[in-house]
Amino acid sequence: MQMFDFEFLNPEFLWLLCLLPILGLWYFWRRKSSHPEIRFPEASWLASHKSNRGAILFALPWILRLASLSFLIIALARPQSTEESTRSRSTEGIDIMMAVDVSTSMLAQDLRPNRLEATKQVASDFIKGRPSDRIGLVIYAGESYTQTPLTTDHAILINSLEDVRNGLIQDGTAIGLGLATSVNRLKESKTKSKVIILLSDGVNNTGNIAPLTVAEWAKEFNIRVYTIGIGTKGKARMPAGYNLRGSLIYQKMEVDIDEELLKEIAGQTGGEYYRATDNKKLAEIYQEIDRLEKDKLKEIKYYSHDEEFDFFALWALGLFALEVLLRYTLLKSFV
Repeated sequence: MQMFDFEFLNPEFLWLLCLLPILGLWYFWRRKSSHPEIRFPEASWLASHKSNRGAILFALPWILRLASLSFLIIALARPQSTEESTRSRSTEGIDIMMAVDVSTSMLAQDLRPNRLEATKQVASDFIKGRPSDRIGLVIYAGESYTQTPLTTDHAILINSLEDVRNGLIQDGTAIGLGLATSVNRLKESKTKSKVIILLSDGVNNTGNIAPLTVAEWAKEFNIRVYTIGIGTKGKARMPAGYNLRGSLIYQKMEVDIDEELLKEIAGQTGGEYYRATDNKKLAEIYQEIDRLEKDKLKEIKYYSHDEEFDFFALWALGLFALEVLLRYTLLKSFV
C-alpha cells in the first residue's frame, strides 16, 4: 500500500507569506497618496455606471508581483512530495520438511484420483502459500531418502514433488526411517521454528529405527511433528497385486492406519495428529497447519522524497517575466 504526502523541508519561510497582504495594502495606499483625486459631484452617476478599466490595469503588474513572490516563498520553503510504502518482512523464518509415504497402498482410490496424487496436489498448494519459508521433501516406503533439501526455490521443489511416484524405492512402510531422514535435515537449522509434516497411510512394518525413538530426537532438537493419517474409514479400493499384463489389480480392503503411533509422535513433539478421509479433508488439514505455522512478520515503512521547489520557482519566474513584459509594453501608460 502506498500513499503520497506533501511536506516542507524549511517551513519557517512560509511565515513570509504573512507580509504579502501588508505589502498589498501599502502599495495601494502609496498609489492613492501619489495620485490625489478631484471629486465632481455631478460625475457620481457616471462613475457608478462605468467600469474603471484603468484602475484594474494599473494594479495588474503589482498583483502579478505579489503572486510571483508567493510562489518564490513557497519554493524557498522546499516543498517535497513524500511517497510512503509499507513492506512486510519475516522476522522468524520457518523450516519445514514434508515426509510423504510412497508405498503401494498410497495408490488406493478412496481419494481422487488416488492418495498419492491427491497428496501431491494439496502439498503443492501448501508450498505456493508459503513463499518466505524454506521447505524440503523426504519420500519413504520401505526405505527413505531426501527428494529435495530445504530450499526457498519453490519452483524446483514443486517440480520435484511432481516427479514423486510409487516404485522409486523398496516397498513397505518405514515411518521411523522417513521421520529420521526429516529430523536429520532439520537438526542443524538455525531457525526458531522447525516443522515436519509426516503423512502415512499404513502401519510401521519395516525399518530398523523405532518411530517413537526418532520422535524423542525431534523433541530434543525442538522440532514439531504434524502427522497425517490418510485413508477412508472402513474399506477402500486398494492395489492387491499385478495381472499377467503387469497392470495393478484392485480390490476392496480394510484401511489400516496406526493412528495411536501417529498421535503419540505428534504429542511428544508438540504437534497435532489429523485424519484425512477424502480430498476435501486433506486440503483442510494442510490449511490448518498453514494457519498454525504462520511467519511472524515485521512491518517496515520506506519513505522517498522528491523535491518540488522547481515547479513553484518556475511559476515565480514566469509571473515575474509576465509582469515586466506588461509593465513596459501594454500597460506602460497605466503604471
